[in-house]
Amino acid sequence: MKQKVILAYSGGLDTSVMLKWLVNKGYNVIAYIADVGQKEDFEKIEEKAIATGASKVYIEDLKKELVEKYVFQMLKANAVYEGQYLLGTAIARPIIAKKQVEIAKKENTNILAHGCTGKGNDQIRFEFIWMQLMPTVQIISPWKQDEWLSEFKGRKDLINYAKKHNIPCEVTKQKPYSTDENLMHISYESGILEDTGCKPKEEMFKLTKSPKNAPDKETEIIIEFKKGIPVKIVNLTENKTITGSLELFSYLNTLAGENGIGRIDIVEDRYVGIKSRGVYETPAGTILYKAHQDLESLVLDGEVIHLKQEMSIKIAKLIYNGFWHSPEMKILMAAINKSQEKVTGILYKGNVIVTGRESKYSLYNEALSSMEIEGGYNQKDAEGFIKISGLRLKLSGDKQ
Repeated sequence: MKQKVILAYSGGLDTSVMLKWLVNKGYNVIAYIADVGQKEDFEKIEEKAIATGASKVYIEDLKKELVEKYVFQMLKANAVYEGQYLLGTAIARPIIAKKQVEIAKKENTNILAHGCTGKGNDQIRFEFIWMQLMPTVQIISPWKQDEWLSEFKGRKDLINYAKKHNIPCEVTKQKPYSTDENLMHISYESGILEDTGCKPKEEMFKLTKSPKNAPDKETEIIIEFKKGIPVKIVNLTENKTITGSLELFSYLNTLAGENGIGRIDIVEDRYVGIKSRGVYETPAGTILYKAHQDLESLVLDGEVIHLKQEMSIKIAKLIYNGFWHSPEMKILMAAINKSQEKVTGILYKGNVIVTGRESKYSLYNEALSSMEIEGGYNQKDAEGFIKISGLRLKLSGDKQ
């Protein structure tokens, strides 16, 4: 019997050639397609996989699970990589890799394959998760194999191979950049964007309008949270209510996109030590992050907020580097469970501004904070507090 391989398959040139290449090497290739919200014709991709030689095709709808068990959990941690990147690609990889392992177990094989390059982060994210969830895994990563690299130097070789083997791939002029799309975001990198001084053209963007083309009016919404998870959106401007995890996330993607929210253009540090330029659109994620962070300022103790900020940096790095299912992530996430309920925000021409917040867990004391009344605070007590707190500064000042 031929050995079964579960190939993470997109239907693009690389994975289509890879599928045929593995078949020609004597493998029984099963194509696995993960639906994480990318706008693709999955029936057409399935037909292409079968025509290229796949013995079976799995199309897995992972959208709701992605939002509930990954994106929303990451949101609770306020995880942002290097202060800007909302981890749209990184957070989708764990669920894709996990489902691939589940399929492998169902098909009684431990051979898994992906088409990630040897320079990027995704190879690490896939392989770390495979190694943890299936310790006996045998990994086929062609872009790190001499046999593949000697045969395929670049896109021209892939195209020639596809033509030679009648692979039904639409070979068109190479896009000036590469993209990755899921419910959380779209990323743009490589190609012309490798020049860090190259300004992206407006027609590149798919999810968001340019802020200058956003409506000249405000849209006021209320986002309700329960234990850090968004559960309801009320659009006060249109008198509309949206519930359901997938529904409200998709709604926010549309609403924020119309208002020009969620674009960033950054240079980030990959785990392999390479700096990479990426352009991202993360509409819903940008709003939810801002709302959640603001609500925490109302309901969490100050020292807890500061501690959580440190943990957020660590969690973001773990997600980015492929350690979502790691033991340390489980410990950190166990500490990220505080309750919050409501926040009010206004979207206006490429911006999201929080204008109010409410929670039954609020630690805010209006009388105590007031500049008009004492509210139970004796201002004279501050004299001793400052003297004690500043004592070490006096001592160090004497030595300067």
